Amino acid sequence: MTTHAPSLYAASANPFPEQPKLAGDIAADVVVVGGGYTGLSAALHAAEAGFSVVLLESKRIGWGASGRNGGQMIPGMRWSAVDLMAEFGAGQTARLLAVANLAGERVRERIARHGIACDLRKGHFLAAAKPAHLEAMKRERDLLEQLLDYSSARIVGAADVADHVASPIYHGGMFDANGGHLHPLNYALGLAQAALDAGVRIFEDSAVTAMDHGTPVVTTTAHGRVTAQHGVLACDAFIGSVEPRLGRMTMPVANYNVATAPLSTEQARALMPSGAAVADSRFVLNYYRLSADKRLVFGGGEKYTPRPPADVAGFVRPYLERVFPQLAGVPIDYAWGGLVGVTMNRLPCFGRLGNSFYAFGWSGHGVLLTTLAGEMIADAMRGTAERFDLFAALPGKPFPGGPLLREPLYVAGMLWFALRDRL
Repeated sequence: MTTHAPSLYAASANPFPEQPKLAGDIAADVVVVGGGYTGLSAALHAAEAGFSVVLLESKRIGWGASGRNGGQMIPGMRWSAVDLMAEFGAGQTARLLAVANLAGERVRERIARHGIACDLRKGHFLAAAKPAHLEAMKRERDLLEQLLDYSSARIVGAADVADHVASPIYHGGMFDANGGHLHPLNYALGLAQAALDAGVRIFEDSAVTAMDHGTPVVTTTAHGRVTAQHGVLACDAFIGSVEPRLGRMTMPVANYNVATAPLSTEQARALMPSGAAVADSRFVLNYYRLSADKRLVFGGGEKYTPRPPADVAGFVRPYLERVFPQLAGVPIDYAWGGLVGVTMNRLPCFGRLGNSFYAFGWSGHGVLLTTLAGEMIADAMRGTAERFDLFAALPGKPFPGGPLLREPLYVAGMLWFALRDRL
Protein backbone atom coordinates (compact mmCIF):
# COMPACT_ATOMS: atom_id res chain seq x y z
CA MET A 1 0.00 0.00 0.00
CA THR A 2 1.29 3.46 -0.92
CA THR A 3 2.02 5.68 2.08
CA HIS A 4 1.49 9.42 2.41
CA ALA A 5 4.47 11.59 1.55
CA PRO A 6 6.44 12.61 4.66
CA SER A 7 5.10 15.91 6.02
CA LEU A 8 3.90 17.53 9.23
CA TYR A 9 0.41 16.39 8.26
CA ALA A 10 1.35 12.76 7.72
CA ALA A 11 3.23 12.78 11.02
CA SER A 12 0.17 14.11 12.88
CA ALA A 13 -2.60 12.33 10.95
CA ASN A 14 -5.57 10.88 12.76
CA PRO A 15 -5.94 7.09 12.53
CA PHE A 16 -7.72 5.91 9.40
CA PRO A 17 -7.80 2.26 8.35
CA GLU A 18 -6.36 1.23 5.01
CA GLN A 19 -9.12 0.52 2.50
CA PRO A 20 -9.04 -2.51 0.20
CA LYS A 21 -7.93 -2.58 -3.41
CA LEU A 22 -10.73 -3.03 -5.93
CA ALA A 23 -10.86 -6.65 -7.07
CA GLY A 24 -13.50 -7.96 -9.43
CA ASP A 25 -16.56 -6.36 -11.01
CA ILE A 26 -19.06 -4.38 -8.94
CA ALA A 27 -22.01 -2.07 -9.63
CA ALA A 28 -23.17 1.18 -8.05
CA ASP A 29 -25.28 4.23 -8.82
CA VAL A 30 -22.21 6.50 -8.73
CA VAL A 31 -18.49 5.93 -9.22
CA VAL A 32 -16.16 8.67 -7.98
CA VAL A 33 -12.55 8.83 -9.17
CA GLY A 34 -10.31 10.68 -6.71
CA GLY A 35 -9.98 10.57 -2.94
CA GLY A 36 -9.39 14.27 -2.26
CA TYR A 37 -11.85 16.88 -1.02
CA THR A 38 -13.87 17.10 -4.24
CA GLY A 39 -14.31 13.36 -4.63
CA LEU A 40 -14.94 12.72 -0.94
CA SER A 41 -17.52 15.50 -0.75
CA ALA A 42 -19.28 14.30 -3.91
CA ALA A 43 -19.34 10.73 -2.60
CA LEU A 44 -20.61 11.77 0.82
CA HIS A 45 -23.36 14.05 -0.50
CA ALA A 46 -24.45 11.46 -3.07
CA ALA A 47 -24.64 8.73 -0.43
CA GLU A 48 -26.69 10.98 1.83
CA ALA A 49 -29.04 11.58 -1.11
CA GLY A 50 -29.68 7.84 -1.37
CA PHE A 51 -27.25 6.82 -4.12
CA SER A 52 -25.03 3.77 -3.78
CA VAL A 53 -21.47 5.05 -4.23
CA VAL A 54 -18.03 3.61 -4.97
CA LEU A 55 -14.94 5.81 -4.63
CA LEU A 56 -11.65 4.84 -6.30
CA GLU A 57 -8.35 6.37 -5.14
CA SER A 58 -5.11 5.52 -6.93
CA LYS A 59 -3.01 5.79 -3.76
CA ARG A 60 -4.25 6.80 -0.28
CA ILE A 61 -7.12 9.06 0.77
CA GLY A 62 -5.77 12.62 0.82
CA TRP A 63 -2.54 11.59 -0.92
CA GLY A 64 -2.55 14.55 -3.33
CA ALA A 65 -3.08 18.26 -2.72
CA SER A 66 -5.91 17.65 -0.24
CA GLY A 67 -3.42 16.15 2.20
CA ARG A 68 -0.45 18.45 1.52
CA ASN A 69 -1.78 21.99 1.06
CA GLY A 70 -1.23 24.99 3.28
CA GLY A 71 -4.52 24.51 5.10
CA GLN A 72 -5.74 28.01 4.22
CA MET A 73 -9.49 28.52 4.08
CA ILE A 74 -9.68 31.51 1.72
CA PRO A 75 -13.20 32.88 1.09
CA GLY A 76 -14.47 33.58 -2.40
CA MET A 77 -12.76 32.64 -5.65
CA ARG A 78 -9.28 32.99 -7.10
CA TRP A 79 -10.53 35.96 -9.13
CA SER A 80 -11.40 39.04 -7.08
CA ALA A 81 -14.92 40.43 -7.13
CA VAL A 82 -13.54 43.42 -9.07
CA ASP A 83 -12.10 41.15 -11.78
CA LEU A 84 -15.28 39.05 -11.95
CA MET A 85 -17.35 42.22 -12.25
CA ALA A 86 -15.23 43.51 -15.12
CA GLU A 87 -15.57 40.21 -17.00
CA PHE A 88 -19.11 39.07 -16.22
CA GLY A 89 -21.07 42.06 -14.94
CA ALA A 90 -22.86 42.62 -11.65
CA GLY A 91 -25.55 39.97 -11.94
CA GLN A 92 -23.39 36.95 -12.71
CA THR A 93 -20.67 38.11 -10.31
CA ALA A 94 -23.17 38.35 -7.48
CA ARG A 95 -24.53 34.89 -8.28
CA LEU A 96 -21.07 33.32 -8.45
CA LEU A 97 -19.89 34.88 -5.20
CA ALA A 98 -23.14 34.18 -3.39
CA VAL A 99 -22.57 30.48 -4.11
CA ALA A 100 -18.80 30.53 -3.51
CA ASN A 101 -19.21 32.23 -0.16
CA LEU A 102 -21.33 29.33 1.07
CA ALA A 103 -18.23 27.14 0.95
CA GLY A 104 -16.80 28.15 4.33
CA GLU A 105 -20.14 27.49 6.00
CA ARG A 106 -20.33 24.07 4.38
CA VAL A 107 -16.85 23.08 5.54
CA ARG A 108 -17.55 24.19 9.10
CA GLU A 109 -20.89 22.34 9.05
CA ARG A 110 -19.21 19.11 7.95
CA ILE A 111 -16.52 19.41 10.60
CA ALA A 112 -19.12 19.99 13.32
CA ARG A 113 -21.56 17.32 12.11
CA HIS A 114 -18.98 14.55 11.90
CA GLY A 115 -16.76 15.65 14.79
CA ILE A 116 -13.70 15.96 12.53
CA ALA A 117 -10.62 16.77 14.62
CA CYS A 118 -8.71 18.98 12.19
CA ASP A 119 -7.55 21.95 14.28
CA LEU A 120 -10.10 24.36 12.79
CA ARG A 121 -9.27 28.03 13.42
CA LYS A 122 -11.03 31.25 12.38
CA GLY A 123 -9.76 34.19 10.37
CA HIS A 124 -7.82 34.89 7.18
CA PHE A 125 -5.61 37.93 6.51
CA LEU A 126 -4.65 38.96 2.98
CA ALA A 127 -1.48 41.06 3.36
CA ALA A 128 -0.76 43.87 0.90
CA ALA A 129 2.68 43.45 -0.64
CA LYS A 130 2.47 46.92 -2.23
CA PRO A 131 0.56 50.14 -1.37
CA ALA A 132 -1.40 49.80 -4.61
CA HIS A 133 -2.57 46.36 -3.50
CA LEU A 134 -4.13 47.88 -0.37
CA GLU A 135 -6.08 50.32 -2.52
CA ALA A 136 -7.31 47.40 -4.62
CA MET A 137 -8.42 45.62 -1.43
CA LYS A 138 -10.46 48.67 -0.43
CA ARG A 139 -12.25 48.55 -3.79
CA GLU A 140 -12.78 44.83 -3.32
CA ARG A 141 -14.30 45.25 0.13
CA ASP A 142 -16.60 48.01 -1.11
CA LEU A 143 -17.80 45.92 -4.06
CA LEU A 144 -18.47 42.90 -1.85
CA GLU A 145 -20.61 45.06 0.40
CA GLN A 146 -22.43 46.52 -2.62
CA LEU A 147 -23.13 43.20 -4.33
CA LEU A 148 -23.66 40.88 -1.38
CA ASP A 149 -24.04 43.05 1.72
CA TYR A 150 -20.86 41.24 2.79
CA SER A 151 -19.75 42.49 6.20
CA SER A 152 -17.13 39.93 7.26
CA ALA A 153 -14.18 41.63 5.56
CA ARG A 154 -12.48 44.72 6.91
CA ILE A 155 -9.49 46.76 5.81
CA VAL A 156 -6.41 46.82 8.03
CA GLY A 157 -4.14 49.84 7.70
CA ALA A 158 -0.35 49.65 7.67
CA ALA A 159 -0.16 50.71 11.31
CA ASP A 160 -2.28 47.74 12.37
CA VAL A 161 -0.65 44.94 10.36
CA ALA A 162 1.15 43.85 13.53
CA ASP A 163 -2.21 42.85 14.99
CA HIS A 164 -2.05 39.91 12.58
CA VAL A 165 1.56 39.38 11.52
CA ALA A 166 4.89 40.65 12.83
CA SER A 167 6.51 41.30 9.46
CA PRO A 168 8.04 44.56 8.21
CA ILE A 169 7.23 44.03 4.52
CA TYR A 170 3.47 44.69 4.32
CA HIS A 171 1.45 47.85 3.69
CA GLY A 172 -1.86 46.83 5.25
CA GLY A 173 -4.33 44.18 4.20
CA MET A 174 -7.83 42.76 4.45
CA PHE A 175 -9.00 40.52 7.30
CA ASP A 176 -11.93 38.19 6.61
CA ALA A 177 -13.62 36.51 9.56
CA ASN A 178 -15.22 33.96 7.20
CA GLY A 179 -11.81 32.50 6.41
CA GLY A 180 -9.61 30.35 8.59
CA HIS A 181 -7.28 27.37 8.55
CA LEU A 182 -7.19 23.68 9.36
CA HIS A 183 -5.12 20.48 9.28
CA PRO A 184 -5.78 19.51 5.63
CA LEU A 185 -5.04 15.79 5.77
CA ASN A 186 -7.14 15.27 8.89
CA TYR A 187 -10.03 17.09 7.23
CA ALA A 188 -9.76 14.71 4.25
CA LEU A 189 -9.59 11.66 6.51
CA GLY A 190 -12.61 12.93 8.45
CA LEU A 191 -14.62 13.29 5.25
CA ALA A 192 -13.58 9.77 4.27
CA GLN A 193 -14.75 8.34 7.58
CA ALA A 194 -18.05 10.19 7.22
CA ALA A 195 -18.40 8.75 3.72
CA LEU A 196 -17.75 5.23 4.99
CA ASP A 197 -20.35 5.76 7.71
CA ALA A 198 -22.83 6.87 5.04
CA GLY A 199 -22.29 3.64 3.09
CA VAL A 200 -19.70 4.68 0.50
CA ARG A 201 -17.40 1.84 -0.55
CA ILE A 202 -13.85 3.23 -0.74
CA PHE A 203 -11.04 1.46 -2.56
CA GLU A 204 -7.44 2.66 -2.23
CA ASP A 205 -4.44 1.68 -4.35
CA SER A 206 -6.92 1.37 -7.23
CA ALA A 207 -5.71 3.54 -10.11
CA VAL A 208 -8.15 3.93 -12.98
CA THR A 209 -6.81 2.67 -16.30
CA ALA A 210 -9.84 3.45 -18.47
CA MET A 211 -13.20 5.20 -18.12
CA ASP A 212 -16.13 5.04 -20.53
CA HIS A 213 -18.60 7.88 -19.86
CA GLY A 214 -21.52 6.29 -21.72
CA THR A 215 -24.61 4.48 -20.47
CA PRO A 216 -23.58 2.96 -18.14
CA VAL A 217 -20.32 4.57 -17.01
CA VAL A 218 -17.69 1.81 -16.92
CA THR A 219 -14.53 2.47 -14.88
CA THR A 220 -11.67 0.00 -15.07
CA THR A 221 -8.67 -0.58 -12.79
CA ALA A 222 -5.88 -3.14 -13.00
CA HIS A 223 -7.87 -5.65 -10.93
CA GLY A 224 -11.53 -4.73 -11.27
CA ARG A 225 -14.30 -2.72 -12.86
CA VAL A 226 -17.17 -0.53 -11.64
CA THR A 227 -20.37 -0.13 -13.64
CA ALA A 228 -22.45 2.90 -12.62
CA GLN A 229 -25.19 5.27 -13.71
CA HIS A 230 -23.08 8.38 -13.01
CA GLY A 231 -19.36 9.07 -12.89
CA VAL A 232 -17.41 11.79 -11.10
CA LEU A 233 -13.92 12.89 -12.12
CA ALA A 234 -12.24 14.58 -9.15
CA CYS A 235 -8.51 14.24 -9.81
CA ASP A 236 -7.35 17.90 -10.09
CA ALA A 237 -3.65 17.92 -11.06
CA PHE A 238 -3.80 14.26 -12.10
CA ILE A 239 -6.97 14.40 -14.18
CA GLY A 240 -5.04 13.99 -17.43
CA SER A 241 -3.99 10.48 -16.41
CA VAL A 242 -7.68 9.45 -16.39
CA GLU A 243 -9.11 11.72 -19.08
CA PRO A 244 -6.52 13.28 -21.45
CA ARG A 245 -9.11 15.62 -22.96
CA LEU A 246 -9.48 17.34 -19.60
CA GLY A 247 -5.76 17.18 -18.85
CA ARG A 248 -5.23 19.83 -21.55
CA MET A 249 -7.14 22.30 -19.37
CA THR A 250 -4.76 22.23 -16.41
CA MET A 251 -1.07 22.48 -15.63
CA PRO A 252 0.35 20.50 -12.67
CA VAL A 253 2.41 23.06 -10.73
CA ALA A 254 4.75 22.27 -7.85
CA ASN A 255 4.01 23.75 -4.43
CA TYR A 256 6.35 23.58 -1.40
CA ASN A 257 5.80 23.93 2.34
CA VAL A 258 7.89 23.74 5.49
CA ALA A 259 7.04 23.49 9.17
CA THR A 260 9.41 24.89 11.76
CA ALA A 261 10.19 23.38 15.11
CA PRO A 262 7.51 24.32 17.68
CA LEU A 263 7.73 27.93 18.83
CA SER A 264 7.20 29.00 22.41
CA THR A 265 3.79 30.38 23.32
CA GLU A 266 5.34 33.85 23.55
CA GLN A 267 7.06 33.53 20.16
CA ALA A 268 3.89 32.31 18.47
CA ARG A 269 1.73 35.05 19.98
CA ALA A 270 4.24 37.73 18.98
CA LEU A 271 4.61 36.36 15.45
CA MET A 272 0.91 36.08 14.56
CA PRO A 273 -1.16 37.66 17.34
CA SER A 274 -4.64 37.07 15.90
CA GLY A 275 -3.95 33.44 15.00
CA ALA A 276 -5.36 34.02 11.50
CA ALA A 277 -3.92 32.37 8.41
CA VAL A 278 -2.01 34.81 6.20
CA ALA A 279 -1.40 34.99 2.47
CA ASP A 280 0.17 37.93 0.70
CA SER A 281 -0.97 39.66 -2.47
CA ARG A 282 1.98 38.75 -4.69
CA PHE A 283 1.13 36.75 -7.82
CA VAL A 284 3.70 34.19 -6.68
CA LEU A 285 2.50 34.38 -3.11
CA ASN A 286 3.77 33.44 0.33
CA TYR A 287 1.22 31.90 2.69
CA TYR A 288 1.56 30.74 6.28
CA ARG A 289 -0.16 29.97 9.56
CA LEU A 290 0.48 28.54 13.00
CA SER A 291 -0.25 24.86 13.55
CA ALA A 292 -1.98 23.56 16.65
CA ASP A 293 1.41 22.80 18.21
CA LYS A 294 2.69 26.33 17.42
CA ARG A 295 4.84 25.54 14.40
CA LEU A 296 5.00 28.07 11.59
CA VAL A 297 3.70 26.28 8.47
CA PHE A 298 5.05 28.32 5.56
CA GLY A 299 4.59 27.94 1.80
CA GLY A 300 6.44 30.00 -0.77
CA GLY A 301 9.01 30.12 -3.50
CA GLU A 302 9.11 30.53 -7.23
CA LYS A 303 9.39 27.05 -8.72
CA TYR A 304 7.80 26.73 -12.11
CA THR A 305 8.19 23.06 -12.96
CA PRO A 306 7.03 19.87 -11.18
CA ARG A 307 10.63 18.77 -10.62
CA PRO A 308 11.37 19.28 -6.91
CA PRO A 309 14.46 21.04 -5.58
CA ALA A 310 17.10 18.80 -4.05
CA ASP A 311 16.61 20.53 -0.68
CA VAL A 312 13.01 21.69 -0.15
CA ALA A 313 13.76 23.28 3.25
CA GLY A 314 16.72 25.17 1.79
CA PHE A 315 14.58 26.28 -1.13
CA VAL A 316 11.77 27.70 1.03
CA ARG A 317 13.89 29.14 3.86
CA PRO A 318 14.89 32.42 2.12
CA TYR A 319 11.24 33.29 1.53
CA LEU A 320 10.35 32.51 5.14
CA GLU A 321 13.23 34.62 6.46
CA ARG A 322 12.36 37.53 4.19
CA VAL A 323 8.86 37.65 5.69
CA PHE A 324 10.13 36.92 9.22
CA PRO A 325 13.75 38.08 9.62
CA GLN A 326 13.40 37.43 13.35
CA LEU A 327 13.23 33.69 12.52
CA ALA A 328 16.61 33.57 10.76
CA GLY A 329 18.11 30.14 11.36
CA VAL A 330 14.94 28.68 12.89
CA PRO A 331 15.04 24.86 12.78
CA ILE A 332 12.82 23.32 10.09
CA ASP A 333 11.43 19.94 11.13
CA TYR A 334 9.38 19.09 8.04
CA ALA A 335 9.57 20.00 4.34
CA TRP A 336 7.36 18.64 1.57
CA GLY A 337 5.86 19.39 -1.81
CA GLY A 338 3.04 18.40 -4.11
CA LEU A 339 1.22 19.31 -7.29
CA VAL A 340 -1.59 21.83 -7.72
CA GLY A 341 -3.85 21.85 -10.78
CA VAL A 342 -3.68 25.35 -12.31
CA THR A 343 -5.93 26.41 -15.19
CA MET A 344 -5.06 28.87 -17.92
CA ASN A 345 -7.21 31.65 -16.44
CA ARG A 346 -7.18 30.46 -12.78
CA LEU A 347 -10.92 29.71 -12.83
CA PRO A 348 -12.07 26.16 -11.98
CA CYS A 349 -13.37 23.78 -14.65
CA PHE A 350 -16.84 22.27 -14.13
CA GLY A 351 -18.72 20.25 -16.70
CA ARG A 352 -19.92 16.91 -18.06
CA LEU A 353 -18.52 14.22 -20.31
CA GLY A 354 -21.40 11.93 -21.24
CA ASN A 355 -22.77 10.65 -17.92
CA SER A 356 -19.76 11.81 -15.89
CA PHE A 357 -19.40 15.09 -14.01
CA TYR A 358 -16.09 16.80 -13.35
CA ALA A 359 -14.72 19.65 -11.23
CA PHE A 360 -11.02 20.50 -11.05
CA GLY A 361 -8.43 23.22 -11.60
CA TRP A 362 -8.65 24.92 -8.21
CA SER A 363 -5.43 26.86 -8.87
CA GLY A 364 -4.38 26.89 -5.22
CA HIS A 365 -7.77 28.09 -3.96
CA GLY A 366 -9.49 24.80 -3.29
CA VAL A 367 -9.74 24.07 0.43
CA LEU A 368 -13.22 25.58 0.63
CA LEU A 369 -14.58 25.40 -2.91
CA THR A 370 -13.93 21.68 -3.30
CA THR A 371 -16.34 20.71 -0.53
CA LEU A 372 -19.02 22.87 -2.14
CA ALA A 373 -18.22 21.43 -5.58
CA GLY A 374 -18.96 17.92 -4.32
CA GLU A 375 -22.33 19.12 -3.04
CA MET A 376 -23.12 20.78 -6.38
CA ILE A 377 -22.21 17.60 -8.30
CA ALA A 378 -24.50 15.51 -6.10
CA ASP A 379 -27.31 18.04 -6.59
CA ALA A 380 -26.83 17.90 -10.36
CA MET A 381 -27.15 14.10 -10.29
CA ARG A 382 -30.51 14.55 -8.59
CA GLY A 383 -31.65 16.99 -11.30
CA THR A 384 -30.99 20.28 -9.50
CA ALA A 385 -28.14 21.69 -11.56
CA GLU A 386 -28.51 25.47 -11.32
CA ARG A 387 -25.43 26.02 -9.17
CA PHE A 388 -23.37 23.43 -11.05
CA ASP A 389 -24.31 24.96 -14.39
CA LEU A 390 -23.46 28.46 -13.13
CA PHE A 391 -19.88 27.32 -12.59
CA ALA A 392 -19.83 25.12 -15.68
CA ALA A 393 -20.51 28.27 -17.73
CA LEU A 394 -17.22 29.87 -16.62
CA PRO A 395 -14.89 30.33 -19.59
CA GLY A 396 -11.89 28.07 -19.97
CA LYS A 397 -9.48 27.02 -22.66
CA PRO A 398 -6.65 24.52 -22.95
CA PHE A 399 -3.05 25.48 -22.47
CA PRO A 400 -1.50 26.16 -25.86
CA GLY A 401 1.20 24.11 -27.46
CA GLY A 402 0.17 20.56 -26.64
CA PRO A 403 2.10 18.31 -24.25
CA LEU A 404 5.56 19.31 -25.51
CA LEU A 405 5.17 23.10 -25.41
CA ARG A 406 2.69 23.48 -22.55
CA GLU A 407 5.28 23.52 -19.75
CA PRO A 408 7.80 25.89 -21.42
CA LEU A 409 5.04 28.36 -22.28
CA TYR A 410 3.71 28.21 -18.74
CA VAL A 411 7.20 28.81 -17.32
CA ALA A 412 7.65 31.85 -19.55
CA GLY A 413 4.36 33.30 -18.34
CA MET A 414 5.16 32.69 -14.69
CA LEU A 415 8.56 34.35 -15.05
CA TRP A 416 6.81 37.43 -16.39
CA PHE A 417 4.43 37.59 -13.43
CA ALA A 418 7.31 36.98 -11.02
CA LEU A 419 9.10 39.97 -12.56
CA ARG A 420 5.97 42.10 -12.04
CA ASP A 421 6.00 41.11 -8.35
CA ARG A 422 9.43 42.72 -8.04
CA LEU A 423 8.58 45.98 -9.80
